[in-house]
Amino acid sequence: MRKYWLLLICLVVLFCVACNDESSSEKASEYRVVYSGEIKTLNYLKTSETNEFAVAANMVDGLIEYDQYGVVQPGLAKEWSANEDATVWTFKLRDDAKWVTHEGKEYADVVAQDFVDGLHYVLDAKNESSTAWIATVVKNGEAFYNGEMTDFKEVGIKALDEHTVEYTLEAPTPYFLSMLNYVCFFPVNGQFIAEKGEDFGTTRENFLYNGAYILDKFEPQNERVLVKNETYWDKDNVLIDRIRYKYNKEAATVAPELFLRGEIDSASIPTSIIDEWFKDDKKKSQVRQTQNNFYTYFYALNFNPQFDAQYEPDNWKVAVNNKEFRKSLFHALDRVSAMLTVEPYNPADLLSNTITPKNFVDVEGVDYTQLAPLTAISNEDSFNKELALEYKEKAKTALAGKATFPVKVLMPYNAGIPDWANRSQVVEQQMEKLLGTDYIDIIVEAGPSTGFLSEVRRPGKFALLEANWGPDYADPSTYTDPFTVDGTYNKPELAEGYKEANGKTTYQNLVDQAKETIDTAKRYELFAKAEAFLIEEAFVIPYSVGGSGYVASKLNPFEAQYSPFGVTAEKFKGQKVLEKPMGNEEFKKALAQWEQERAEALANAEK
Repeated sequence: MRKYWLLLICLVVLFCVACNDESSSEKASEYRVVYSGEIKTLNYLKTSETNEFAVAANMVDGLIEYDQYGVVQPGLAKEWSANEDATVWTFKLRDDAKWVTHEGKEYADVVAQDFVDGLHYVLDAKNESSTAWIATVVKNGEAFYNGEMTDFKEVGIKALDEHTVEYTLEAPTPYFLSMLNYVCFFPVNGQFIAEKGEDFGTTRENFLYNGAYILDKFEPQNERVLVKNETYWDKDNVLIDRIRYKYNKEAATVAPELFLRGEIDSASIPTSIIDEWFKDDKKKSQVRQTQNNFYTYFYALNFNPQFDAQYEPDNWKVAVNNKEFRKSLFHALDRVSAMLTVEPYNPADLLSNTITPKNFVDVEGVDYTQLAPLTAISNEDSFNKELALEYKEKAKTALAGKATFPVKVLMPYNAGIPDWANRSQVVEQQMEKLLGTDYIDIIVEAGPSTGFLSEVRRPGKFALLEANWGPDYADPSTYTDPFTVDGTYNKPELAEGYKEANGKTTYQNLVDQAKETIDTAKRYELFAKAEAFLIEEAFVIPYSVGGSGYVASKLNPFEAQYSPFGVTAEKFKGQKVLEKPMGNEEFKKALAQWEQERAEALANAEK
């Protein structure tokens, strides 16, 4: 009996240990964050907002993906090839990818027709896809979108058989592979989307999944939860079992404290409290810098003001159409002072004098930003007190009797981002102090934390606005998109005095000429010329690159898939939750090692 009890006690102990281990393992594979900006749709074929396609990118796979060094890897396509001039691309699909419902039940195989159906949806103008302009790279894509052609069979995409899809492009596009990392080229099951109609992407039930995760819970302004897709073709590389997003209106403010309490696994640390964290040994070990990325930040001057009469949009329109007025603002912005609100220790390291960031692309080892048209701009700080005041006087003379001073400058910001709010105050005070409140009256206004782009920027309810843009593929043309005629930013095509004989603006003609050029060296030089024109005319004020700031996180950024463009940065596949956060010294060492390994990986990939 005594032996029996001893055996029973041992079994109970082992059972409890096993339960604790299981509980610990389950906790370790859950990643928790809070958010304040709610998503409005799951329809990845329609949206272009990062916080929306960031969710979809974890639930739907495309043809390719990237490893942690930025080298292209097979996704739903196991192999591919292109013809000699890169106008025809053929992809062979894997045969083990499945569409599943929100309950994880198999719905259908992923087949070539799914990519045809996805592109058909994007290029059908009635669906109002905000990424359709990217998809017009395919032959006759633009003609179909504009209604000039009604038979989609004439568009350059075909399912050659169940597992082979072929794209025919309008022009040689050697960078087409990188474009496939964007949502407009993602597949959709045609039968499912036809059944759901306008309800597609409105709920987790009205969505099909072929990616790493399934949306287990979707309760707007409460919680959304992603769980691992057990039928996923590459499930062994999905190391986090559950991702839990908890809504909190004050997420940006409360996240640091929630992180310290162990309630979430990642939090941005605002500049206002970063010193406090670095002075506290316990907190210091949990905070690190973030990697710089290829998002470009700039101040956009709006040529199509649509804000309320109290902010005098007509007067702003007169002023902004004067080059001297624009140049006075261009040279008056002290970007280092503004950047201190994000990076208080090394702000100058994050500045960018161009729209296209450094190290994005190069020509035979020469960085794009150092090509002749951009060299002077790239190497010189735009902030210049003397020039700002000189242009101020020229503008006042030129605008005498035409504009009323001080010119009201409406500058809204996203209320859900504390650093942006602080930066807006800094910019207002600094520029008004330099140029004088008799010249400009910058009006800082809090915009909504949810729907800021759709309610403020896209409708043009601003005069001056901090904006950003991320690249969608590996070519300089991707950074022209916000400023061309179909862009939704500051509408420089409406600026007075820049129309040429063909009815297009000087900038648009320069961009078009570059896009029509096949030779890479000449093509990049023409894009650099267009960008130099945009900056020299002060249509925009280049500001910084993204990824700045500090974060407390239990994710290792060097385990994540990496790419300067597309949806890669939003994916959790390949990452795992660390037992403790990565500190800054550990981060710096890991970054140096990663940069060396990445250079070797890219060099090997080019061989």
